[in-house]
Amino acid sequence: MSGYSTFSDDHYINMQLHTEMDLPQSRETVLHFFEQIQKRYPVMRNFYSRERGEFVLEEDKERGDYRWTTIETRRVSSGVVNPATAEEALEQHRTVLDIAPYALSVSPIECESLNIMFAFDYTYRGNHNQLLVDALGMTPAFDRICELPGVAVVNNEPSIQLALDEDCRVVCRLSVEPRTTLFSVRSGDYPEEQLSVYFTARRYGGLDPGETYVSAMDHLADVCRDMLDNYVIDQVLRPLQQTIALK
Repeated sequence: MSGYSTFSDDHYINMQLHTEMDLPQSRETVLHFFEQIQKRYPVMRNFYSRERGEFVLEEDKERGDYRWTTIETRRVSSGVVNPATAEEALEQHRTVLDIAPYALSVSPIECESLNIMFAFDYTYRGNHNQLLVDALGMTPAFDRICELPGVAVVNNEPSIQLALDEDCRVVCRLSVEPRTTLFSVRSGDYPEEQLSVYFTARRYGGLDPGETYVSAMDHLADVCRDMLDNYVIDQVLRPLQQTIALK
């Protein structure tokens, strides 16, 4: 499956490379890195800095679909919001990981972790926590307590992590983040908020001999797409989408 735009209101695919040592922060190095990115994606022309040494290059956000990349003290990140296809986003991440070892002197041995995240946002006015019960159900042991008279579910954040190898170097995490506050449940006043589903594949430690950051990322992306296509879409995304439509 090449794209995931039909399963939520918004979706995005992010990459993060965490390093064991501080990344270069000099003016020349930072600008050279972003200039190399901009050569590949000329529309990324908004450059600015945030507090604590974070530098950002991004496209205009007004369109609803845009690219961005950042450098922090020990992290390089890249993201695409509402890409037409997953490959479109992954190609940007490959570009960033191709450039980083040379422009930022990132060694294969200093990788603390590398991760790919596929995220899906659903706009919903109501109790997100109860929506998750209605759409995804509950652990059987909790079913009856949720049926008590007058009970309102005010915190429901399902999450699971899976190790894919004996050394636990590659770990997947599926999590859902509701944004309904206790005040909204108490008052009955629910603003229109986005509920988010995250699927992340992460590997820890330095690269193996002959491995590159790009090949490592491609493996994580394959893991994500396999899990999404064979489980998450049918068991999580579609039920949420259908339950929201019925409400």
